[in-house]
Amino acid sequence: MTQAVRNRAARFRWSGLWRTWPRRIASATALVIVVPVLTAGAALRLNCSGDPGDGTRTRGHDAIWLGHAWVDGRKDDADLTAFAARIKGTGIKDLYVHAGPLEHDGTLPATRYPRARWLLDAVHRTLPGIRVQAWLGDKLATEGPDGLRLERAASRSAVVASARQVLDAGFDGVHFDLEPLHSGDGSYLSLLDGLRGLTRAREVPLSIAAHQIDPLPAAHRVVGALSGSPKWWSQKFFGQVARRVDQIAVMSYDTWMPLEGMYGGYVAEQTALALEVTPPRTDLLMGLPFFHENDLGHHEAAETVAAAVRGTRLGLGRTDRGRERFGVALYVDFAARDGDWAAYRKGWN
Repeated sequence: MTQAVRNRAARFRWSGLWRTWPRRIASATALVIVVPVLTAGAALRLNCSGDPGDGTRTRGHDAIWLGHAWVDGRKDDADLTAFAARIKGTGIKDLYVHAGPLEHDGTLPATRYPRARWLLDAVHRTLPGIRVQAWLGDKLATEGPDGLRLERAASRSAVVASARQVLDAGFDGVHFDLEPLHSGDGSYLSLLDGLRGLTRAREVPLSIAAHQIDPLPAAHRVVGALSGSPKWWSQKFFGQVARRVDQIAVMSYDTWMPLEGMYGGYVAEQTALALEVTPPRTDLLMGLPFFHENDLGHHEAAETVAAAVRGTRLGLGRTDRGRERFGVALYVDFAARDGDWAAYRKGWN
């Protein structure tokens, strides 16, 4: 073989490698991504197997998020009568009624809840023993320029004043949903400390909606670095929050799970993780998806009430079957269907 022929052969080999190298990288990348995903999917489906057993049903500490229509004049006595019939015989004890949103400075115009007095009187008359909590929330400026800034002491003071305002209006407690809230946010913990002083003095519950817990160690850091939106809280931070409140409701939906069995296994895992760090004196509630959407984060065929209830019962049975201060929280009344209510009654009550 002449040198020219050898040179041409070498160039051919290298050009062939350059042509095939991208395909090899793509194949290797696919294996790195797909294999762990398939493994995790199989593990979650396995986590949804088994019998939850006795002692894993309602303890009478359930809750439901109710829309703004209950305090702005769109609901009336007939609506409340129908709602009372709907929840009769269930474990629902708390109503989180949307009385916000807060302004970005933490204040709350009283004009946001003009019919609150009617609702409070009607519920206390029609549904004795049921608590009506003011559901307050706002977008946080954690991932963009607009929103509530908890790092400002003035904003935190205004939020506490807004909580005092709704308690003065007669609400039986206050429930906060502030998003997106990043794991380890010390300003949020400071806010909870301030709110706790108020609610303890009034002898009413302080309740919050919580992000899900890292399904894998430091998952929030990895996802946050890649997307700028961490999604999860560390288990340690979840525990720090749970110790500062009377009630913590995990938003255990919008999980990205594509299959019902995987979703049920995921909820079982979230239930166990939350139980491990929530003090016995704090009500722990797992969210049920009483809404129907299809997008990247939520697939309604996968995230069903039946799967969420099953996962909740499995996690409870495996981790702390005797825990009394435990329940589920239904999100949300205005999007719920008859099938959601039926699955909740059949699986949990």
